[in-house]
Amino acid sequence: MNLSQFFDPDLIDVDLKAQYKFEAVSKLADLFCKKYPDKDKQAILRAVAEREDLGSTSFGRGFAFPHARTDVVSDLFIAFGVIKNGVLDKSPDNIPIKAVCLLLTPRNISKLYLQTLSGLANFARRPGAIDQVISMKTVRELIRLVDETGIEVKKALTVADIMSHSVICVSPDDPLRKVANIMFKHNFDGVPVVDSDGKLQGDVSGKELLKSALPEYEKLIANRPELEPFEELLRHEDHISVKDIMRRDVATISETSLAVEAAAMMLSRNIERIMVVKDGRLVGIISASDIISQIIRG
Repeated sequence: MNLSQFFDPDLIDVDLKAQYKFEAVSKLADLFCKKYPDKDKQAILRAVAEREDLGSTSFGRGFAFPHARTDVVSDLFIAFGVIKNGVLDKSPDNIPIKAVCLLLTPRNISKLYLQTLSGLANFARRPGAIDQVISMKTVRELIRLVDETGIEVKKALTVADIMSHSVICVSPDDPLRKVANIMFKHNFDGVPVVDSDGKLQGDVSGKELLKSALPEYEKLIANRPELEPFEELLRHEDHISVKDIMRRDVATISETSLAVEAAAMMLSRNIERIMVVKDGRLVGIISASDIISQIIRG
């Protein structure tokens, strides 16, 4: 189904006036309750605020997708507002928000809700999308713009829908220091290793770092070691290459695989993240936290 088919002309304002994001959410809730006067606006706002407390729904690129699962509705609804001058909010790229899309869904149709949210994210990722949106003068123009992108809301949730697309990588010849700095700075538990063509070569996790410092860790457990092994590692961190310690046997999956397949693989292999590859090249990572945050918590 084309993404545009989820847009109701009565729930779109192409010139929404708001000073901040939640004011825009409130006005979109007004728009929704005007068409459905039996719905509880305050319950909607509470549900949206509860979701925002878990993490900002500001997507970046000028878009925000506040959303909530709530018993107020029995079907999926989208209310869309265009704020010409934009509003400031916490967003990944600090670009003012000019398009606010409010998604409301009942608690029992999370798959459709996530699929739709994924479709909206794909729309937002298109080059120049926000400029096109704010240039629309009528509701019909906006719906036609979405329709012409050809973005489909798929029936099944795939790895591509929930994976992390932007991945920080290292090369096999990078020094151990670079890996440690990346893991510390971004609070990562591992870093994928790719060659100059972007093809996946392996992975370096905290476990590999510890093994490089304590190669005979089993013997050391009984002997109460001091910190000398770590000091030795620090002295040589510029001379130890990623290829010397990386793990080459890493779990991979395609971006078209079902999300449930990724979850099953994590359980069967007792791992928390899987590299997503296309033609051997790394295109993303899907982790247990992605599944928890996007599917279980939304």
